[in-house]
Amino acid sequence: MPRSSNYTGVAGHSGAPPVQAVQAAVLLVNLGTPTAPTAGAVRPYLAEFLGDPRVIDYPRWLWWLILHGVILRVRPRRSAHAYARIWNERGSPLRYGSEALAAGLQAELDRQLPGALRVALAMRYGEPSVARTIGQLQREGVRRLLVLPLYPQYSATSTGSVIDAVADAFKKLRWPPELRIVNDYHDDPGHIDALAASIERWWAANGRGEKLLLSFHGIPERYVRLGDPYLDQSRRTAQLLRERLQLSEDELIVSFQSRVGRERWLQPYTDATVRQLAADGVRKLDVACPGFAVDCLETLEEIAMQNRDFFIAAGGETLRYIPALNDSAEQVDSLAALVRRHLQGWPESAG
Repeated sequence: MPRSSNYTGVAGHSGAPPVQAVQAAVLLVNLGTPTAPTAGAVRPYLAEFLGDPRVIDYPRWLWWLILHGVILRVRPRRSAHAYARIWNERGSPLRYGSEALAAGLQAELDRQLPGALRVALAMRYGEPSVARTIGQLQREGVRRLLVLPLYPQYSATSTGSVIDAVADAFKKLRWPPELRIVNDYHDDPGHIDALAASIERWWAANGRGEKLLLSFHGIPERYVRLGDPYLDQSRRTAQLLRERLQLSEDELIVSFQSRVGRERWLQPYTDATVRQLAADGVRKLDVACPGFAVDCLETLEEIAMQNRDFFIAAGGETLRYIPALNDSAEQVDSLAALVRRHLQGWPESAG
């Protein structure tokens, strides 16, 4: 008796005919989100996220005991409360914001390259998963795939993890499509222009604060010592944005947020920075988060709520969060240009 295959065919079954459709696709990948702002929904999401060795690289047996014995007993309830503060009738801001961005990019690429590309969205953790989305694209007949992680700066904890997920999905395909992956776009001129235009437009509508703080997501300092380029790329983004906005180093400053655990993370920390700025006499502070393509828990709750409260409690008057690029025309246009550049050499690139 022949052994069953572990692989799937083009249409998901070895005997099924392929579906005739577009031959190339762009897969946007964002971090992910729980399905509801409840402890029950947050727990499996955190288990998948914090169980990824790219995110926490401690010995597996030790981290399993810490994660399942302590963290997943305590943190889901606290995280669910934070998610509930930003959840609305549309659901998770990261989910619907990413969907809107994918739709906007699809419309723009359809305008530039009619019928040539399919844009799909996946989440690294939660649903729609990377594996399920790639499988669906293959069933639709996609033979060339460009993966675009929605992380401007590369880190093994983010883009590296997306690459792992794509590789795992490809292992199960009998005939994987041709693959390209955008490693990062931290210094892409179109992206820097989009960030600057968004900040300038916000200032034109709301006035300008005394300082602009760029808060990037943090990672452990140890990861940088092991070769992660994230710190250098974050600093490069900040420098290019500082030059584009014509600000001095004192007017535009950088910090890092979202640290967890006792290990030393990238500094200066955002929460300590906003407190110090208030103590130094800054009364009106603007904060942008150029490491996040779409608004999410870390921007809407951690920055716009938590750190606003820290700033005011330390003597400041107002902390204004400048929204992420989300599905703005600037971001759609910059990502469309990025996609077309990475398509070079494929039949679809000529339109």
